[in-house]
Amino acid sequence: MGKSEVAVLCLASGFNCAQAVFSTYSEFVGLKPEMALRIAGGFGGGMGISETCGAVTGAFMLIGLKYGNVNVDDKVNKRKTKLLVTEFTRRFIELNNSVKCKELLAYDISIPEEMSIVREKKLFSTLCPKLVKDSSEIIEELLEL
Repeated sequence: MGKSEVAVLCLASGFNCAQAVFSTYSEFVGLKPEMALRIAGGFGGGMGISETCGAVTGAFMLIGLKYGNVNVDDKVNKRKTKLLVTEFTRRFIELNNSVKCKELLAYDISIPEEMSIVREKKLFSTLCPKLVKDSSEIIEELLEL
């Protein structure tokens, strides 16, 4: 089983989309999966509600962990991080037309009535696994995992 399938299984087990992507690959960038699950806990459902998809923010956190600058003078890693985030976003949009939860789901889950529709249509268990898989496959390529 590939890592992208592990991420999809993590999502199916009840973790959010950011947790699924971030924790699956966290050890490759020096962070224990348990800590990754905690860090990403508030990023599901579009960073809490209806903004950037958690599968995307999970990938951004991985890029930052691998290449993020810890010194303000480190322009090389700062630039590399920005370029990788930009490239990730481009590829994800190419596959899914957006990075925003409410656009991907076609509903705003911050509105109770629309959340009900998303649950009725089972989008969290049908669409979200595809988004996690897409994110995982892109991050594997970009970070050469």
